[in-house]
Amino acid sequence: MTAPLEPVPDAGKVRPVVAAPDPVLSRPGDRVDPADPETVALAADLIATMRVSPGCVGLAAPQIGVGAHVFVVDVTGHPRAKTCHGTVVLCNAEIVEATRWQKGREGCMSVPDLTGDVKRAGHLVVRGTLPGSGEELTLTTDAFEARAFQHEIDHCAGLLFLDRVPGPNAIFARKVYL
Repeated sequence: MTAPLEPVPDAGKVRPVVAAPDPVLSRPGDRVDPADPETVALAADLIATMRVSPGCVGLAAPQIGVGAHVFVVDVTGHPRAKTCHGTVVLCNAEIVEATRWQKGREGCMSVPDLTGDVKRAGHLVVRGTLPGSGEELTLTTDAFEARAFQHEIDHCAGLLFLDRVPGPNAIFARKVYL
């Protein structure tokens, strides 16, 4: 595991998560100014909302009703994580390199009743900017963390994991554990 990055402070507000078919989830988010105080506050809200959501390892601005290209990922402690950069918030992120494609099961807070098999890169290089400082960050990751980054970047592009499944035979009812 790699050392965690310094996160945006956890002073944000917990916001409601929107569910499909809310139209904000199917529209590409706007690029943002990472230094804008509204972007910094949005990043803090994403962290706060993710932290109170059991099992959540990532959250994008469209999922809290904001059409912006900002997301947070943190796979710390997840059993499927091989590489972990800690809490990472990125603005205007893009995939620079994607290799080693593999199928895996995904779920989403915005699609609470379903999971699906999605083919994603197992090795990923992502570039984006950090909220607040506007510093550009390029990170290399793999396995579960790579999947989480791709999932959140898709949200910022107006895509749900359901848009990536190969067909209805790859969609499943979410198991409920009591």
